[in-house]
Amino acid sequence: MKKQSKVRVLLRLVQLVRPLTGFMLLAILMGTLGFLCAQFIPILGGYAVLHGLKIEIPFPIGKIWVLLIGIALLRAVLKYGEQRTNHYIAFTLLAIIRDRVFQALRRLCPAKLEGRDKGDLISLITSDVELLEVFYAHTISPICIAFLVETIMVIFIGSFHWSLGLMALIAFLCVGVLLPLLISRRSGSLGDELRRDNGELSAYMLESIRGLDETVQYGGGAARLRGLTDKTNALTEKQGSMNQLTGINMALANTFILVFDVLMLLLCAFLYARGTVQFDGFLIPLLALMSSFGPVTALAGLGTTLQATVASGARVLQVIDEVPETEDITGKQAVDFRGAKVQDVTFSYGQETVLKDLTLALPEGKIIGIVGKSGCGKSTLLKLLMRFWQVKTGEVSISGRSLEDINTNNLRDMESYMTQDTQLFKDTIAGNIRVAKLNATDEEVVEACKKASIHDFIMTCPKGYETPVGELGHTLSGGERQRIGLARAFLHGAPFMLLDEPTSNLDSLNEAVILKSLREEAQGKTVVLVSHRRSTARIADETIEMESGRVS
Repeated sequence: MKKQSKVRVLLRLVQLVRPLTGFMLLAILMGTLGFLCAQFIPILGGYAVLHGLKIEIPFPIGKIWVLLIGIALLRAVLKYGEQRTNHYIAFTLLAIIRDRVFQALRRLCPAKLEGRDKGDLISLITSDVELLEVFYAHTISPICIAFLVETIMVIFIGSFHWSLGLMALIAFLCVGVLLPLLISRRSGSLGDELRRDNGELSAYMLESIRGLDETVQYGGGAARLRGLTDKTNALTEKQGSMNQLTGINMALANTFILVFDVLMLLLCAFLYARGTVQFDGFLIPLLALMSSFGPVTALAGLGTTLQATVASGARVLQVIDEVPETEDITGKQAVDFRGAKVQDVTFSYGQETVLKDLTLALPEGKIIGIVGKSGCGKSTLLKLLMRFWQVKTGEVSISGRSLEDINTNNLRDMESYMTQDTQLFKDTIAGNIRVAKLNATDEEVVEACKKASIHDFIMTCPKGYETPVGELGHTLSGGERQRIGLARAFLHGAPFMLLDEPTSNLDSLNEAVILKSLREEAQGKTVVLVSHRRSTARIADETIEMESGRVS
């Protein structure tokens, strides 16, 4: 996908705030008033000093004390309100973004997610999305607040003399605009590299954890540890560079503030010495500038913090924007299953041709066995029948209608698909089987398990059907996981069953039991039974051999 510019990424992130515009305006208003309260505390103190020096001030000293107490209390309330509102906006938007990311992943699955690092995806939907909280809670409103507050302060300071206002404007622009731009340019692509390395480290860690058994078995612990150390060191080095830039940024910001405070002091003294301003024109503008750097100091840090935020935003938006291999189809007239057909289909993964001029008839009510060596295209054929991938040449049809003209939900209802590797969730056995039919009764679940010859095993478990299977079903054997996958297919009850190596992890006795149940369950259904073992296909009404993407 084409890489988006940082400015475009920021603009798109800002657009997501649109549903919460009212809350954002409220946060900006409270933040602006809060900073003005904080800045006018020393200014009012300055007027109190002038009163003590017997210099005339524009309002009574009693009002100054009342205002000081009032705005001090108001500042606390406004600060709390601003922070609460900003974080409400941030966490609401994070929930919206997570929802959009998961919707995007659902659309992209499985074609666009095959082969993608799962650890990198985990990093994206956790740390990358979480980092956007900085943008929504600590970036958008602070920029608006800084603009409003410093504009008001420039006007206030400039009311004593135009040159004082100009000095304040230059100071605010240098600290709040020039410095972040310089630091951002210096950091270059460091933020992008940080997020990429973080994703790679997450992927490596997940891979290492899943492969612990093999690592121990073959003595690969030292090599994995070196790889982990290298990736951690690389990430630490980049994070150190980012922290160094952040330190330089803050040091420069404080230096700029000190320099402009001194320059304002000299300018005020010069104007007072010439008689251009009175003593209040010397003291109040100086105090006003010295107390006014808070909003732009918050912006000074954006030069480094925004780098990682933009990089995370770009990664998140890339997933949201990615075009799926197949779009969901809606609005078509529903069809009933009356057989399927594959006509002159040629399909490739990139430059690798997997199927070539393949033609098959899959008549209603028949069991079709498809056998062949690994890599001959058997599993790809099933994925095309499920419309996980788009057929480029030829046509796949059901009931005489192209899959491109069948509603996606209608297609899924007509098909039961069992993959080679059954994916189990961290749930109970019953919960994992009900994936195929969420509203299934206990009786239906039990009946499906009996057909898959796993009911007796389940009843020996400590909690029966409520026994947890653990993460990725690690408490079960490969054969037990496979039979749960088959139970799902039976429970779904679709008229078109696509079974990819349904007995590959079973011994010959269990295979025979499963095939017998499958033969009984298949009455009136069309079953495509894919296997590299001929024994599995012995129940088929017709057996087709595939070789190099063709029917041999």
